[in-house]
Amino acid sequence: WHSFNEVASLQTKQSKKVFIDVYTDWCGWCKKMDATTFAHPVITELLNKYFYCVKLNAEKNDTILYGGQKFFLQPGSKAGTPHPFAAEMLRGKMSYPTTVYLDENLASLGPVPGYLDAATFEKVLVFFGENHYKTTEWQVFVKNFTGKIVVPEHSY
Repeated sequence: WHSFNEVASLQTKQSKKVFIDVYTDWCGWCKKMDATTFAHPVITELLNKYFYCVKLNAEKNDTILYGGQKFFLQPGSKAGTPHPFAAEMLRGKMSYPTTVYLDENLASLGPVPGYLDAATFEKVLVFFGENHYKTTEWQVFVKNFTGKIVVPEHSY
């Protein structure tokens, strides 16, 4: 995991898309996603292959440079106030966890809100990582996708 500000220097060495995990310390689903989804070996492989990965605490006061602007919490902000950069990345729809995808030029490809299990997350990572978003609608992509993560069928 990198800080967002580290990504700019990494981009000068090798251009990659950027994945941002927007979370808060109090979010139970964020912790579950850390413990299960992000820990899955297929997910780790895809994240490392296609993205620079950033963890962004939506309530922490860091100064973040993006698009020629400085984003930071104003002094005296109330506890729980979302970081302006998190609000920008989530397009004002503050929901945790949310994963955000940026292209190699740091342009937003969009946020994906909510907890994602490993099998679902694999689809999202391949969709953005392999540039399917440029030529295929999400519903068509998902219908034709065969992933490495096998979801066991429930037996009742």
